[in-house]
Amino acid sequence: MKEELIKMIIDEECIKFGRFILTSGKESNYYIDIKKLITNPRALKIIARLIAKKANELGLQYDKVAGPELGAVPIATALALETEKPLLIVRKKKKEYGTGKQIEGEVRPGDKVLLVEDVTTTGGSVLRAARILKENGAEVVGIFVVVDREEGAKENINKEGYYLYPLIVVSELFEAADVSKD
Repeated sequence: MKEELIKMIIDEECIKFGRFILTSGKESNYYIDIKKLITNPRALKIIARLIAKKANELGLQYDKVAGPELGAVPIATALALETEKPLLIVRKKKKEYGTGKQIEGEVRPGDKVLLVEDVTTTGGSVLRAARILKENGAEVVGIFVVVDREEGAKENINKEGYYLYPLIVVSELFEAADVSKD
């Protein structure tokens, strides 16, 4: 399934070359557009199955699945459907209306949560989501990402006491696409 996912990323032209500013603020000569990929139901199904399988192999026990808005929401939804675990959506900012919640879905103290993300560079976005979940009483048991750009996310996430499990690292993508990331 992993090879099929790599092939889909390449075939659907989710690797773009040019000048890009990433969420982390870094400038890059390439962009991994997983949001393009996750509009494909087949890709979402593969991603969810790969995450569920790997989490099971690692023996991770979790009650709920969470994803920060926007890119991780379809992934978290697919995983929730695959595992039949409740879904949590972590907003970037608290709502300024209604209940003012920052997490959609119910978080109870002690909930064990598997957090998912589309792409990581430094890990800042997913760490923000992990902190918000923790502040609301949840325990993040693992963080899965579809593609890790191998630019410090794993180290930054580990420093905070969490573990990052990438389905694919960018060097595997470039090797499969037979291009260089430099």
